[in-house]
Amino acid sequence: MRYVPNKKQVRERLTSVKAWELPKQKSALAPPHVWTNEDMDPVKIEDQTWTLWTWMAYWATDTINLGTWETASSILAVGLSWREAIPIIVVGTSSVAIPMVLNGAIGAKLHIPFSVAIRASFGYYFAYFAIVSRSILAMFWLGIQGANGAQCITIMLTAIWPSYGKIPNHIPTNQGITTQGMISYFLFWIIQLPLLLIPPTRLRYLFATKLIAAPITALATMGWCVHKAGGSGKIFSLQPTVSGSTKAYLWLSCMSSVTGSWSTLACNIPDFSRYAKTSRGQYIQLPILPAVFTACAVIGIVTTSATGVIYNELLWNPLDIISKWLEMGHGGRAAAFFAATSWYIAQVGTNITANSISAANDLTVLFPRFVNIKRGCVIAAIVGGWVIVPWKILSSAQTFLAFMGGYAVFLAPIAGILASDYWLVKKQHIDVPGLYDPDGRYHYWNGVNWRALLALIVAVSPNLPGLGYSIAQPADTTQPNPVHISNGAKNLYTFDWLFGFVTSIFVYTVLSYLVPHKESLVQHTVYGNEIVDEGVPSDVESTGVRTGEKGYGEADEKKVMAEL
Repeated sequence: MRYVPNKKQVRERLTSVKAWELPKQKSALAPPHVWTNEDMDPVKIEDQTWTLWTWMAYWATDTINLGTWETASSILAVGLSWREAIPIIVVGTSSVAIPMVLNGAIGAKLHIPFSVAIRASFGYYFAYFAIVSRSILAMFWLGIQGANGAQCITIMLTAIWPSYGKIPNHIPTNQGITTQGMISYFLFWIIQLPLLLIPPTRLRYLFATKLIAAPITALATMGWCVHKAGGSGKIFSLQPTVSGSTKAYLWLSCMSSVTGSWSTLACNIPDFSRYAKTSRGQYIQLPILPAVFTACAVIGIVTTSATGVIYNELLWNPLDIISKWLEMGHGGRAAAFFAATSWYIAQVGTNITANSISAANDLTVLFPRFVNIKRGCVIAAIVGGWVIVPWKILSSAQTFLAFMGGYAVFLAPIAGILASDYWLVKKQHIDVPGLYDPDGRYHYWNGVNWRALLALIVAVSPNLPGLGYSIAQPADTTQPNPVHISNGAKNLYTFDWLFGFVTSIFVYTVLSYLVPHKESLVQHTVYGNEIVDEGVPSDVESTGVRTGEKGYGEADEKKVMAEL
């Protein structure tokens, strides 16, 4: 039965913060004095449902969205051609797939979320820095997808009622949104809100719906544009408008925007891999992410190139193409409605799977006394949807790329430290109960692992001038940038993600070997206390029972290999 607060409880919650306090839950692994909740514990065996096919469906659906299309096609909008764009996509996605698999192995083996796993490398309290950084950026992306979804609502309503497209604007133009756009954005946000509460174990139907709707729409849009442009000859004859060193550094900058678009998931992939049925299925991410992303990107690149032939301008947002169908009579309006509906489903699906759940997990760890997963989803929707003003981020292709590359400055070192600690320093051996104890072996120095702190500073600091310069770049390119930095700092920032990831791995690994923290090193993985549920330990691998490390993920080997 669904819980509904009575009038007295509603009145108390409006006047007292303490009334929002959740009942103290008993954690399987955390000490009694630590306020926590069951959402932070290792996933129970009945919820370990993600198979190899689930991973393939996840990436096939998660990468087919407006963000992927825009990231790829906006490469053309800044002066490069398809000859540069496709290699950029392949290299960028392949680069980010590596930390995706390395960090995904942590969740797949230990079934713990990112917000708990990060304590092994950062320390119990310093981990909160990584958690806060990741949660803020997940909410940023949540808002960006919502801003795109608002345009879907506008097209859908205009296709039904053309007068909706003529609503007068009363919002200043420098705000990046119109009165009509604000109405559509609110409608998208309020409709999406209850859908964000779908738990990750019940997403198979969403995957199926999105997997059908989005690819059909993307291919149909590309087919129409190619046909309208008169074939592929004119499309692939378009030449880049930049050359020399400018072209080279623009190439690197665009690659950083590609990696930046997935740098959040490169950190928090354990939030999803923890639901894996086997510890090996998540390795399919290594080939599937570049393959699907590149396929979707190629569709976007070809379509954007075709719009340059058709309209004498590059339309890097597919919804701008669909909007032009509204002027093509009843048939065009019908096509625009169904295409916009497909992209709407894609946006909501991506927000649920990639953004809302991630941010909610972090908020649950940050405020366990007041926030559970559902409350976290609501908070993330409010902050990501309104506080960050996402419609201004999407006001131009240049701004979008600057933002995508910018927040990777912080996430790349976090992903690098997390991966290097697990694979190179800890040798895949973690004391899981120790991750839940603030005074345990991962306390380090006052809850801070200074090795991770120093590695983070070394990896982030050189890119801060470039980040400030990128953010301060005026929308009017004729105006000078108020921030003045050297050309070297500008060039370094063009490959900020790669620099941060590689540098953090090197510095953290060297420091950990030169000055090791012996207490945090264990010879064998300690999975934690057995949580008996109807006689079955909850930390048992779904393919076989284990009580220790031996045989974990290897029991019933024939069944595992058959699945792979």
